[in-house]
Amino acid sequence: MSEAPAGRRGRAPARRAAAAQQAGGDPLARAVFALLLVACLAAFLVTQRLKHTPTAVQSFKLTPYFTPYPGGHPAKAAISFKLSHAEAVTVTLIDTAGDTVARLVRDLPVARYKTLSLRWDGRRGDARRLVRSRSPHGLPILEPVNEGRLAPPGEYRVRVALSHHSPVLSPHTCTLVAR
Repeated sequence: MSEAPAGRRGRAPARRAAAAQQAGGDPLARAVFALLLVACLAAFLVTQRLKHTPTAVQSFKLTPYFTPYPGGHPAKAAISFKLSHAEAVTVTLIDTAGDTVARLVRDLPVARYKTLSLRWDGRRGDARRLVRSRSPHGLPILEPVNEGRLAPPGEYRVRVALSHHSPVLSPHTCTLVAR
């Protein structure tokens, strides 16, 4: 029996342990890696599903500038959107501070994927009634009649409150221009 020199005795087990870790790895490290891999795959699948799920309010369009005074801009703000599900909607205009300026419709039933087109004349308050008209292309338009005083010049956003979803703010603002 030959004995290894004293300096080499401790190296063989250390080499075997390192080789075992390189070949198969630590079981805990493998488990953590597998969990991270599964978590990444799950996150990818959820993200893909969310990307392809339609948002509650779609095709939001808003007149960028309007003035209720005689001038070069349209006299009323045109607001239109579609819903991915049939719901009752409440449409309000809010100022930059987040305060409600005008309520155009309250709990109005809107069909799925049908465009709701509204016009706002810049007046404050709740709409007393709705006047139905048609665009030059024959599409239906609702013109709420608000009898309050004119809102001050500035930027306004549209908030669409839905019966079964969180409220949605318009991605853009409309600006009421002074004379």
